Amino acid sequence: MLEIISGSSVKKLDTDFITEKGITSHRLMENAALAFCDWFEENYHRNDKVGIFCGPGNNGGDGLAIARLLWRKGYDIIVFLVGDTEKASADCRLNRELLPDKLPAISMSSDDIAHMEFDLNVVVDAMLGIGVNRPLAGDFLNMVVKLNDLSNVRKVAVDIPTGLPADECLQGEALKADVTVSFQYPKFSLMFPEHAGYVGVLHVVGIGIGNKFMRQFTESKYYLQPSDISKRHLNFSRFAHKGDFGRVLLVGGSYGSIGAVRMSAEAALRTGSGLATCFVPACGVDVIQASLPEVQVISSSGEKRLCWDEGDMGVNRFDAVGIGPGMGGSAETVTFLESFLNVYKGPKVIDADAINILSNHKKLLNYLDKDAILTPHIKEFERLVGHCENHKQRLGKALEFSSEHSCVLVLKGAHTSISFPDGTQYFNSTGNKHMATGGAGDVLTGMITSFLGQGYGTKNAVLCGVFQHGLAGEIASEDKKRGTIATDIIQAIPKSYLQLNVD
Repeated sequence: MLEIISGSSVKKLDTDFITEKGITSHRLMENAALAFCDWFEENYHRNDKVGIFCGPGNNGGDGLAIARLLWRKGYDIIVFLVGDTEKASADCRLNRELLPDKLPAISMSSDDIAHMEFDLNVVVDAMLGIGVNRPLAGDFLNMVVKLNDLSNVRKVAVDIPTGLPADECLQGEALKADVTVSFQYPKFSLMFPEHAGYVGVLHVVGIGIGNKFMRQFTESKYYLQPSDISKRHLNFSRFAHKGDFGRVLLVGGSYGSIGAVRMSAEAALRTGSGLATCFVPACGVDVIQASLPEVQVISSSGEKRLCWDEGDMGVNRFDAVGIGPGMGGSAETVTFLESFLNVYKGPKVIDADAINILSNHKKLLNYLDKDAILTPHIKEFERLVGHCENHKQRLGKALEFSSEHSCVLVLKGAHTSISFPDGTQYFNSTGNKHMATGGAGDVLTGMITSFLGQGYGTKNAVLCGVFQHGLAGEIASEDKKRGTIATDIIQAIPKSYLQLNVD
């Protein structure tokens, strides 16, 4: 599991690591460059024409080291020097001196930036790193604007795109990277959806700083990796029966919206639930029975919306419940949700319309507890807590909400965040833009509910559910791209187990 460390801690981390290992800062920079080049070789051909744009700081030093290493590997490299080279850092100056004489390195004046045309296939951005604390200006701004205007050119940012602060929201302009290759750990601001158009696809490469050392700088924020998930999965005996894999109940649906709870139920089955039951309005019974014969169905006394018939359901016989998809927000449904939350005491996932009801009827928040997992998207979340100026503020409020109500808060989106009452916050590394489709959230509800029912416990259930949901989305979209729909994600869930090597 990768720590997410603030930019203000990086300098001390690097200094302490260099001291402990008895290496130079240049050696650590060389490690970073080698790691970047290993990644680059896997993704770009030697016949690509690569322009590496280097500033005067340590990020520029990384870029110069990368240029030297890639040139020696046979890449067609040209270096562009941006900014005041007289003020270059010591390691940047050293890497400038180490450039081979035959490797072209051009110092860019303001006039050059304004008029030069770049004939490149790939841009590597190493102008400014995590030390940026104000909007770009001067040559750096002009160069970023110039590079952002280049079409049909892949842009790769070294550690962080130029202009993007490490811990705050962007003010002004920044380089719009297609890919960001971050060293050792992702920077906090790379998790913000406002920055998605600047970060592109995020890759994290190791540079030799182990997790044990980095824990000294922990800020209780973590970036999930496949190895973190595989070890959280339970192993079941060959003698296990369907009851051992959990009895789950999916509650939701209303006239015209039965599909939502149906997808949650199928997702629960594909995730491994032994027994799945739907509780739906009477109008949904035939729909569920005909389209998903593997589940049982309980009918509400309400024809088009959920109503509570106290004592009729025996809900506490279920190991976990997912509630909310497609249930609407009528007065009857509000009464139903309050009665249900009052009666059911087990692990639960609260999603979609159930969250909107909580937002409009705040007294129902009193029913939340350590066994409750809320899964809002950004708009649903802001209905709960009020308007947020930016994602950093949202993440802070997510932690506050989780702590105040002793529940788990899953804030869905790119790099979905998971906030726990103890103050820890996890960020997902799986998923892509092709999952932005109706019903994807209902699939997540079913997956987390399934893991809860299988006995994973709250923390493992939510981490495994969020990660594998994103992974299934990646698998489903490999050949469908923007044609991916929610049921495609469901069908890819079994392949996510195969990819994680989980039996």
